[in-house]
Amino acid sequence: FGSSDLNWTRRTARRHLAIMAATMSATLHTGAKMPLLGLGTWKSKPGEVKAAVEHAIKVGYRHIDAAFVYGNENEVGEGLQSSMAAGVTREEIFVTSKLWNTRHHAEDVRPSLMESLQALKLEYLDLYLIHWPVCFKLNEKKENMPKNEDGSMQYDVVPFEETWRELEKLVDEGLVKAIGLSNFNSQQVDEVMGFARIKPAVLQVECHPYLNQEPLIDHCRKHNIVVTAYSPLGSPDRPWAKEGEPSLLDDPKIKEVADKFGKSNAHVCIRFQIQRGVVVIPKSVTPSRIEDNMKVFDFEMTEEDVNVVRSFHNGWRACVPAIPGPDGKDVARDASHPFYPFNIPY
Repeated sequence: FGSSDLNWTRRTARRHLAIMAATMSATLHTGAKMPLLGLGTWKSKPGEVKAAVEHAIKVGYRHIDAAFVYGNENEVGEGLQSSMAAGVTREEIFVTSKLWNTRHHAEDVRPSLMESLQALKLEYLDLYLIHWPVCFKLNEKKENMPKNEDGSMQYDVVPFEETWRELEKLVDEGLVKAIGLSNFNSQQVDEVMGFARIKPAVLQVECHPYLNQEPLIDHCRKHNIVVTAYSPLGSPDRPWAKEGEPSLLDDPKIKEVADKFGKSNAHVCIRFQIQRGVVVIPKSVTPSRIEDNMKVFDFEMTEEDVNVVRSFHNGWRACVPAIPGPDGKDVARDASHPFYPFNIPY
């Protein structure tokens, strides 16, 4: 068994992972296939994300998750274009983007999508989500985070139905293939389901072993809505992380499960979602880590293992926008907004 045999074995393993990454999918109510593993692009810096997208597609990813507010859709688009020039077809790649909080009024929805399509250099999106139920005012400067003089957010209130009707028109036009929600709670999902002519296909939420979202996932399944997990590793690079906060990647209990399979904590966190049929979009710009995050199709946890990981749930959220409260402790920035989603258990 020489070095050439070993290289052949490694190439074969890589090809297998690439095929699994491209073909293991969730089926939307539209009939479209959404790959279970995708590349997240939140917090991916300009100058890094083009190469990350190119590398991800080169090694087998066929699902890219983007958003207007990430400020990097232009580079995501460059990465998509160079990948397609190298032979991958548009139809092979599932691309998601999101409508930002300042663009919920009817007249702002289509122009916002067109901005994203232009930046991404695409003729259509596979999925377009309302990024948050909370909405902000669109000021003259078109700031993404409009603030009052005292630093508080300039909020707006736009009924979900007003925004949703415009998203439905985008499907009618063929500009988006499916529409959905992000960061909505179960009651808000039900509200949209109640008036929707075209039903939400996907709900994207923070989801990881500390926040396993089981009740919300079950709720969505009843409505034939696929769930996507963002921050599946607990967003360890979040700018607002504080010392002493939980760390999934360092958790010894998760490591115990990982060691059984010769895998890492990250592998267990990603595999946990895949085995539950949840789409998962770990973010990375590091080529080796992008590849490593794919190594979740060559092992399978037992139901007992999955239940052990499920038991780590404690309700901790990594991604709640926070501001200092009167006593100096952080409080949820948007908690006073009538559409704030985290005031109920799920």
